[in-house]
Amino acid sequence: MQKKPWSGRFSRETEDEVEEFTESISVDKRLYKYDIEGSKAHARMLHRIGVLNRRELNLLLKGLEEIRKEIESGKFLFTVELEDIHMNIERRLIEKIGPVGEKLHTGRSRNDQVVLDMRLYMRDVIHDMAEKISNLQDALIEKARAHMDVIMPGFTHLQHAQPIIFSHHLLAYWEMLDRDKERLEDSLKRVNILPLGSGALAGTSYNIDRRYLARVLGFEKISANSMDAVSDRDFILEFLSHCAILAMHLSRFSEDLIIWSSQEFSFIELPDEFCTGSSMMPQKKNPDILELIRGKSGRLYGNLVALLTTMKGLPLSYNRDMQEDKMPLFDTVDTIGSILDLFPSIIRGMIVNKENMMAAAYKGYMWATDMADYLVRKGVPFRSAHEITGRIVSHCIELGKDVYDLRLSELKGFSEKFDRDIYRILKPEKSVELRNIYGGTGKRAILKRLREIERNRK
Repeated sequence: MQKKPWSGRFSRETEDEVEEFTESISVDKRLYKYDIEGSKAHARMLHRIGVLNRRELNLLLKGLEEIRKEIESGKFLFTVELEDIHMNIERRLIEKIGPVGEKLHTGRSRNDQVVLDMRLYMRDVIHDMAEKISNLQDALIEKARAHMDVIMPGFTHLQHAQPIIFSHHLLAYWEMLDRDKERLEDSLKRVNILPLGSGALAGTSYNIDRRYLARVLGFEKISANSMDAVSDRDFILEFLSHCAILAMHLSRFSEDLIIWSSQEFSFIELPDEFCTGSSMMPQKKNPDILELIRGKSGRLYGNLVALLTTMKGLPLSYNRDMQEDKMPLFDTVDTIGSILDLFPSIIRGMIVNKENMMAAAYKGYMWATDMADYLVRKGVPFRSAHEITGRIVSHCIELGKDVYDLRLSELKGFSEKFDRDIYRILKPEKSVELRNIYGGTGKRAILKRLREIERNRK
């Protein structure tokens, strides 16, 4: 049985069941390199203020570096009796270098140590995730540029609404992802705050140099209240919230791709390597990867709600409940990371069925808005133009025709404002051409946005 770092207060050892119930090493051992990085900085600071001499500092730094190598080579023996990554590393350090290792914890608590580790970890995670989002955005831009001549139906309420350029639809997701990346990068301001020096909750009586620690560890700010610093998990909640929104966007995109790949639509064909088959039906090609992406969004929402629920009733300052922050965080990091790794290849590998999209763009009376706008330009008030066009749609439905089949004399029966030029504007190609307003689906507007995107990313 390993001796606990807090055993001096107790006369009896903890039960084995308690050891198993309270340990976090099975989860938080992934924080090892951040724990070692923080400990090295803390050791240098202790030397700076005279707590450690040069020989002791060198022993600590050498021992910590050897432990890092032991962990990365798989030789390090983690034990649940030591509860967490902090005590596992500290105990091994003492074994390696003796009593000098016992000096390392001077002026700090596991309470500020764990928050330090988490903030160091979160910095790397956010940078990595922002890069993965950029990779997916690049795939969308490539696909959009390659399909500027593809016209498809745009939908509202999953009903044919107005013709759009396929690239415009893809770039809608580019915009969503850009907001996701912006939110993550902005959150770094609230992540990059040094908590070390807060102690258990009240600070420390040692005159530690927090500004030196912030500089060495790359923190932009220093926490201003020790109680807040050790009990703050807002930066994790914010990250989980941003990831939940990101997951929602990726789930919506997955749904579009699933619908488009169905035989009823046949707008796209998904790459074989990102689909699966049926154990019973030989003909099936199932979009299981996209369905799983859509499904995993629910778990990512749950991770946010789980930590919100954990935190909502906690008094200041630190409580052991906060140990439960890591499982939802690590699960979200792993899940959203794997989704972002997969998605660019799905986008790059999918085949776009241009002819099917164009054929669908001719269905659903999507010329109606353009017809109403035509009448407005002829001097008809919009509400009247809307009503006239609605009656023409009903007429076409009743006859089983489309507007292209109607004679000019039939149209004039609804309004004398119609002339032969009406037939030139009701094609999907003309419809998108008319919408070159900034942010619209016109080809010139899309190309302008693409140039803007590429200019801003240089």
